[in-house]
Amino acid sequence: MAAIPEYFGSLVFDDRVMKATLSAKVYASLKKTIDEGSELDIGVANAVANAMKEWAVSKGATHYTHWFQPLTGITAEKHDSFISPSPDGGVIMEFSGKELIKGEPDASSFPSGGLRATFEARGYTAWDPTSYAFIKGKTLCIPTAFCSYGGHALDKKTPLLRSMEALNKQALRILRLFGNNTVKRVTSSVGPEQEYFLITREMYDKRPDLRFTGRTLFGAKPPKGQEMDDHYFGVIKPKVAAFMEELNEELWKLGILAKTEHNEVAPAQHELAPIYTTTNIATDHNQLTMEIMQKVAARHGLVCLLHEKPFAGVNGSGKHNNWSVSTDAGQNLLSPGETPYENAQFLLFLCAVIQAVDDYQDLLRISVATAGNDHRLGANEAPPAVVSIFLGDELNAVLEALENDTPYIGAERTQMRLGVDVLPKFNRDTTDRNRTSPFAFTGNKFEFRMLGSSNSIACANIMLNSAVAESLKQFADRLEGEKDFTAALHDLLRETIKAHKRIIFNGNGYDDSWIKEAVGKRGLLNYRTTADCMPHLLDRKNVAMLTSHGVFSEEELHSRYEIMLENYCKTIVIEANTMVDMAKTQIAPAVMSYTADVARAASAKKAFDAAIPCGYETTVVKKLSSLTDRIESSAEELENAVISLADAEDIGTKSVMIRDGVLDRMGELRLACDEAETLTAKDYWPYPTYADLLFGVK
Repeated sequence: MAAIPEYFGSLVFDDRVMKATLSAKVYASLKKTIDEGSELDIGVANAVANAMKEWAVSKGATHYTHWFQPLTGITAEKHDSFISPSPDGGVIMEFSGKELIKGEPDASSFPSGGLRATFEARGYTAWDPTSYAFIKGKTLCIPTAFCSYGGHALDKKTPLLRSMEALNKQALRILRLFGNNTVKRVTSSVGPEQEYFLITREMYDKRPDLRFTGRTLFGAKPPKGQEMDDHYFGVIKPKVAAFMEELNEELWKLGILAKTEHNEVAPAQHELAPIYTTTNIATDHNQLTMEIMQKVAARHGLVCLLHEKPFAGVNGSGKHNNWSVSTDAGQNLLSPGETPYENAQFLLFLCAVIQAVDDYQDLLRISVATAGNDHRLGANEAPPAVVSIFLGDELNAVLEALENDTPYIGAERTQMRLGVDVLPKFNRDTTDRNRTSPFAFTGNKFEFRMLGSSNSIACANIMLNSAVAESLKQFADRLEGEKDFTAALHDLLRETIKAHKRIIFNGNGYDDSWIKEAVGKRGLLNYRTTADCMPHLLDRKNVAMLTSHGVFSEEELHSRYEIMLENYCKTIVIEANTMVDMAKTQIAPAVMSYTADVARAASAKKAFDAAIPCGYETTVVKKLSSLTDRIESSAEELENAVISLADAEDIGTKSVMIRDGVLDRMGELRLACDEAETLTAKDYWPYPTYADLLFGVK
């Protein structure tokens, strides 16, 4: 294998390739479109398309596709070949600027949430020049936005780009107030950490629940889980190391900055973290990362599980969204510097984030709401469903000094003393890490920890960008035209801190007393399930904010409400039906078969010698017979609960019926089956156990 710098980005039509293949004039025009959002000339598009095609063909590509991110949460692509007929009966390889700029996939089979009628099938894909094209297999993939014939966004990229533009517009207004007239663009950047599980393909194929739903619907606790904390950062097993090595190579070829890899807390759980990049590119890269993880795993006889809670009783998987804001000059606007108390610009942007998270905590919760993530939020590996901000002692003290208009006495940097002379001395960070916080400041960025591992990061960053843009707009509206800017800024910071300090919490988010304080005393929101939070997407304040910045239209918001709740309902119905099928057709018969054999063994003992006690056999038979009845009745109740959903008047009603009726019955059926597993001989049990799954990769 060539050295990494030689093949990194080798499958990407990036800036290096554009410089080498485009004329200076075409390159300059394209860069202006990318950097400043200027209109793309068709002549430039034709030149870019030809260069892109020649480059792709030289890399072995035969087809191209407009690669987009519909509201399914995964990516979509329709492949067209470069070939066109030539007069002599052969073919030539062609690709025009028109084909680069626009595609027309059938939109009828993608979720639209009522944005189009059934017979209105046409949809359009539009090239996003800010995200580099790349080669996957033998196909040139062109990142695109996806919209309906009527112009409504049918994807996750379009609103994301709109939210980035809204943030840019309002952040520039703030920077101008501080006398910065040279910055042309402000962008948000993201580094999404990706957690996942690896299990053997052999075990996966024997579990219908994993194949149909991505998680285990049954499974008794194994003798050993994560109690010993021996997996976290432990030695990586050879098979996993081989997977990680190939995964890195595939990602690096695509210019994806995979940086960190390690074992996570639960057995069979791992994590990959990239270096930060612009939010829309990071979103594209994360979608590719999840896809490539699964493909590479298959080549190693493994399956990569991206579900938020594939196994009960051990840590689930999240996707920590590390978010920051920077200028085109490279200045991180969330970097406090050495003296944050004196950094007025930083404090203003910090207060904008604090206000945004407080005002739109419901939108942040909605942005991570899925049936899978509902299992994870509030468990010991994830923050609670209550949104709060962790700032650390130093920033908290700074804000308190500002609020109370008192001098700030900064703490001296404490040098860490490790007690061993040969070890290096270093200063302790002024901000600790708080793994229980949903939204934690970590030096020059915020870590939004609520995302689930299978989530597209687009949704969270749409809401985050938009909410912060709204705060900045309010600040700019107030400060522009003020004669005494310094005094006005001081008053604004004080008032913002006072009004929104309820959202700041530096303690243990897992403590039950925090939830009581958050909801009871502070008035923070606690939406435990998707069914609880999703209706609030359409609250007047949320609709007003998102439409005022042009991130969504009202119609697009209504469509998202319908689609996200529909996905929630469909997911749980599939899980419920899978449980009923597994319980009735395999688990109950297996338990009855073992029960019958134990009963026959007891009878044989009695026939041999009536004096031989059969207490063990009798106890087992009684317990299993009772559990078989429970399994049968629980499965019947769950099946009837699913059937009753047909009576729901609308998707909101159906989601509440699922929350209040179906989920509890799923839990009851699982309890009965899991208890039966602990009493049934392993040879009789129809599925690989948790021990097999979690410790099967060597």
